[in-house]
Amino acid sequence: MHWIYLAIAILSEVAGSSLLPAAQGFRNPLPSFFVVAGYVSAFYFLSLTLEAIPLGVAYAVWSGVGLALISVAGWVFYRQSLGAMEIAGILLIGLGVVVLKFGGSAR
Repeated sequence: MHWIYLAIAILSEVAGSSLLPAAQGFRNPLPSFFVVAGYVSAFYFLSLTLEAIPLGVAYAVWSGVGLALISVAGWVFYRQSLGAMEIAGILLIGLGVVVLKFGGSAR
């Protein structure tokens, strides 16, 4: 269940981060509300995650998967370019997350 909490935390953070440009420095109320809601949700579910998953592992997975997803969101929603090196980096991050999940003693 704690890995599901981590997934929810990641998706909440990515949603909040994806809406930051639309919030326009928190001058646009509706996107600003969802940015704050995304971050509050992310930290709540991350705190639940830490009841069973070590902090270092949870944070590495959260930041790695979050970075990959936010890069894709920037490419899809904001037409930011992803070159071969960026894509290779995202794949390496994915490999690192798999190693953390299945290669160690994390619960």
